[in-house]
Amino acid sequence: MTSTLQPASTTEAVKRPGRWLALSVLVLAVLLVAVDATVLGLATPYISEDLKPSGTQLLWIGDVYSFVIAGLLVSMGSLGDRIGRKRILLVGATAFGAISILNAYASTPELMILARALLGVAGATLMPATLALIRNLFHDPRERSLAVGIWGATASAGTAVGPVAGGFLLEHFWWGSVFLINLPVMAVLVLVGIKTLPESKNPNPGPWDMISVVLSLVGVIGVVYAVKEAATHGFELPSLAVGALGAAALYRFVRRQLTLPAPLLDMRLFRNRGFSAAVLADLLTILGLSGLVFFLSQYLQLVQGRGPFEAGLAEIPAAVGAVAAGLIAGRAARRFSVRAVVAGGLAAVGLALAVLTTLGQSTGYPILGAALLVVGVGAGFSFTVTADVILSSVPKEQAGAASAVSETAYELGAALGIAVLGSIVTGVYRGFAAPAGTPSGAHESLGGAVEAAGGMPSQAAQEMLTSAREAFVNGLSVASAVGATVLLATAVAAWFMLKGQSLESGG
Repeated sequence: MTSTLQPASTTEAVKRPGRWLALSVLVLAVLLVAVDATVLGLATPYISEDLKPSGTQLLWIGDVYSFVIAGLLVSMGSLGDRIGRKRILLVGATAFGAISILNAYASTPELMILARALLGVAGATLMPATLALIRNLFHDPRERSLAVGIWGATASAGTAVGPVAGGFLLEHFWWGSVFLINLPVMAVLVLVGIKTLPESKNPNPGPWDMISVVLSLVGVIGVVYAVKEAATHGFELPSLAVGALGAAALYRFVRRQLTLPAPLLDMRLFRNRGFSAAVLADLLTILGLSGLVFFLSQYLQLVQGRGPFEAGLAEIPAAVGAVAAGLIAGRAARRFSVRAVVAGGLAAVGLALAVLTTLGQSTGYPILGAALLVVGVGAGFSFTVTADVILSSVPKEQAGAASAVSETAYELGAALGIAVLGSIVTGVYRGFAAPAGTPSGAHESLGGAVEAAGGMPSQAAQEMLTSAREAFVNGLSVASAVGATVLLATAVAAWFMLKGQSLESGG
């Protein structure tokens, strides 16, 4: 009876008239997260000037969101499989909007870090639910590829909408206004989502294991924190102890999943070579890119002297390239091969990052704009196809857990990238030669140097700023070189690991 009913169910799902309207709600959630991530980078100089964080606090403001979301994604994806993906998406979106207000009105670096952490808790409910619902809305493989492409393209569009809208707001209002743009998007998402989204969940999920939730959270945050501290301060006993605790928690997490009858994360998913390769490619790709993205807005504003709105416009080529590539990535992967599209995309990003090692204080925009366009195209091809591979590798009942693994790799890569590459930029920057009498805050961040210059004699201030900007650009070049190396190595690994992998053809 099951085999008789299955084709009818699939046909009904394929022909469901409201599935594209439901998709529009899901991409709003993606837009919400993407806009929030990009406006933070643009607002960083203003946050630095107003809240006066230390260099370490500034890095925490940048990456604590990713730390928390990476630690909770698997748990929240599994929770959505159990209680309903629509329910967890709508609750998470409401919380995301409310906590955005706390971000907007944070008055100290510590409160800002806390607000970003809470936003990570809410954000962890959004991304796995959106991909899992796509898996259950679109059973036809070609339609699903297009839906995933639209999903990815919207995330890329958010990276363009965020800086442009954020730049406009920063030029007319205070920096907290960039977080308030989440509110109207959240309101539309919730109101329309209640009407259009179908509920879906695993019919036989088993209990939600709280011990596994704690182990995954402690494990991921412990390991990432240790890497971040080691990159910033070297190998010290406290960070090594935290890292060892995190590694032990992850080991216990994996062992526990292998013995539970209804695990939080089915480790057998990783037996699929295509699934494992796609997850690894996502993690290393975003690791190589994230440090650059975090510091690019500061380069455009504090080194080249562009206004926030102009800086936002300058970053558009990356989003345009990613949108265009995302919409045709599935078709390209079927015509050529999965490994050709993914490896080719990663190689293109790596070469573009290599070009960015030549950046100087006065580098013309054509070089930067062309490199960003190539980064967008390469990332759009790679991320869209790997997301499709991950979704098509698992039964639809496990879509939430699989999507959570994908998003965890993305957020873990972002946290590690900002920690490692960001620490490289900060480490190189802190060593710049400064004239006597330069305040210590100038060595914490480039924003601190710009602020300190206001209280120094003009000649000394100019000398200090020139030296600081040169050191910042040198740090950015080193980080770009490391990112390029990571991306090119990942391209080679993807070529071999994705051999023989193909997307479903469908009718």
